Amino acid sequence: MQLNDEDAEIIAAAREGFMEEAGDMLRQFEQALLTLESTPDDTEMLNAAFRAAHTIKGTAGLFGFTHVVSFTHGVESVMEDLRSGTLPLSAELFAVLLACRDQMEKLMDEVVSGQASDAVAQRSRELTDDLLKLRGAAPSAPAPRTSPSAATATAASAITPSGGLWHLTLRFGNDALRNGLDPLAFIRYLRNLGELVAVHTWRDPIPDLQQLDAESCHLGFDIALRTERGHDDIAAVFEFAEDDCGIHILSPDTNAETYLSLGAELGLDGQALAAWLDVLRLQGCQIESTAPSLGQPVGEESSDHQATAPIEPAATADVIDAHPAERRSAPQPDRRVNDQGRRAGDAKFIRVRADKLDKLIDLIGELVIASSGAQLAAHQEGAPLVTEATQRIHDLVQEARDGALGLRMVPIGETFSRFQRVVRDVCKNLGKDVDLQITGADTELDKSMVETIADPLMHLVRNSLDHGIEPSEERAASGKNPRGQLALHAYHESGTIVIEVSDDGRGLNRERILSKAIERGLVGPEQTLSDAEVHQLICHPGFSTAEQVTDISGRGVGMDVVKRNIEALRGQMMLASEAGRGTTTQIRLPLTLAIIDGFLCEVGDVHYVVPLEMVVECIETPREHRQAMDQVTGYFDLRGETLPYLDLARHFGVKPQVNSRRSLLLVRAGIGTIGLIVDKLAGEHQTVIKPLGSMFAQVRGLAGSTILGSGDVALILDVPALVSQCIQNSHQLRSHADGPLHRE
Repeated sequence: MQLNDEDAEIIAAAREGFMEEAGDMLRQFEQALLTLESTPDDTEMLNAAFRAAHTIKGTAGLFGFTHVVSFTHGVESVMEDLRSGTLPLSAELFAVLLACRDQMEKLMDEVVSGQASDAVAQRSRELTDDLLKLRGAAPSAPAPRTSPSAATATAASAITPSGGLWHLTLRFGNDALRNGLDPLAFIRYLRNLGELVAVHTWRDPIPDLQQLDAESCHLGFDIALRTERGHDDIAAVFEFAEDDCGIHILSPDTNAETYLSLGAELGLDGQALAAWLDVLRLQGCQIESTAPSLGQPVGEESSDHQATAPIEPAATADVIDAHPAERRSAPQPDRRVNDQGRRAGDAKFIRVRADKLDKLIDLIGELVIASSGAQLAAHQEGAPLVTEATQRIHDLVQEARDGALGLRMVPIGETFSRFQRVVRDVCKNLGKDVDLQITGADTELDKSMVETIADPLMHLVRNSLDHGIEPSEERAASGKNPRGQLALHAYHESGTIVIEVSDDGRGLNRERILSKAIERGLVGPEQTLSDAEVHQLICHPGFSTAEQVTDISGRGVGMDVVKRNIEALRGQMMLASEAGRGTTTQIRLPLTLAIIDGFLCEVGDVHYVVPLEMVVECIETPREHRQAMDQVTGYFDLRGETLPYLDLARHFGVKPQVNSRRSLLLVRAGIGTIGLIVDKLAGEHQTVIKPLGSMFAQVRGLAGSTILGSGDVALILDVPALVSQCIQNSHQLRSHADGPLHRE
């Protein structure tokens, strides 16, 4: 069947939606299996795994992805045996089912690429044989391989059943289309079970054009299906339609009394019943002549009721080759779920293209800049009414900003849950016993950061499993619990997202790290470093203390990539470790990468923005700075606490404003608190983050730029980098008594 451009676009969008849903179902399937492995009595997880496999198989069949269907059918059959109790849970079974999960993902990738792989086909056959052996059945014979793009064309011709003739009576409800069902898709899928001998279409009376609702369904079908499959396999095709369709499946040995009873259940009598029975006779049902009939010769169509057409097994995908006729008395199907409640639940979520969301955020950002410009103009004009109106606009823009940014926030729990499989597989490979604990899974993070942070977290988890946590025998010998603990934790703190990866393993070996660093020339033999500084050495490119290279870690790649990726997100990474007690890696990230609340200040003729959540307080310049105004860094006393400060003018080589009353902006990042010396404080400012050009790539301490309402450009400070550099320089200042430390 040739599709027009509009239909092709609709089908392409539906296929894309299927692929997204399939990815969700694969994650659900894997999560359920991993939970079952630790808690075998969890029947809800068993049912969840079965539903996920069944959903993938059923939806794939609607699009003609027959190789996905045939492979997933074997997985579904095993899950059904587990549910019925005929197949016991075992380590071997879990290993095969998880391998099948990976194989389903590869088959999905083939659907996307349109390219079939012989290696993937061979792996499918191997896993299918493994499933059959687990069920105690004989291995399957090899099947010919076809391209996913040709799957629909070959689906029907690949099946040549010799089973009995089943009869299906389907009466779709009025809301079937409105609830997302496609009656034709279910009928097409029946070809995967056998031969569609005939399909007859019925219709309800069509309302007048003024009352006609294009989303209302007025269709019913009677179908003759020749198949060797049983009742349950046929019923499974319509599992997702049972709430919107009256479904009756009659076996090949059904007698006439049963057909008459079904006709009465459908509300048919008199001429309507006779017309229906004649359709069944045309389709091959054995109904005695004593049953009511219109008396019409076989093969002649009734002018009012029947439209029966034989369907060849290799016919096109459009199996309804029939003239619609009126279905007079068939009632609406029973509703197992309240329509209004179900639609309300469905309306809670909607998929939105990521590029559309990004465009919305960009527009909100421009609106923020325009709102600031309007406020500035109103303030300069001194018009009270205009100032009041612009303030109202400013408040609404801020609400719109928060709402738009909230659309991009997603729970980090989905990313965390992926590591359950990683921990299982790595531990099997290493022969270790590790328990993964996840807390704070509902903590929300910008979607773009969730996608970027997955790889750094993978490095940290694998390093903890390989280097950190000891084998069970070693742990028991040292008095520890033989079962290791690995924890993933996320929470909000001071306007940032904190993610922690911690283990109770052997911890970082300070002496080994320091020895390796001296060997590579990273530090001098006489240089004294704190524990935190020693720990940071492992983030140098190519640095590794592993005595043996494995397929998991030890090649000196990973931690430098982790740190670089985190810093690219304007975040920071800190390490804390205690020998014999374990290691904790803490990652701090901003809430969003698009728009932030900032604090505006001036240094010379340059505007700078500090993220507001990092600002602690503003005070006048301390006495210690006034006594050494030519220093870039130094120390000052804040209510009995000694803290370092950084003079931004001298740090960036900017000439301070003449006769300005300079101030100290106290800021806090994860690794410490410092004071920033600035010329002027301008207050809070909504900041739209824009990237810096390549010429600023080597300038430390800058995270981006923004446009003020006046049209001037302001630079956004990278506070964690400034804090780190200031503390490092202050340590050097303390260790040199020969004079002040000047900027290089």
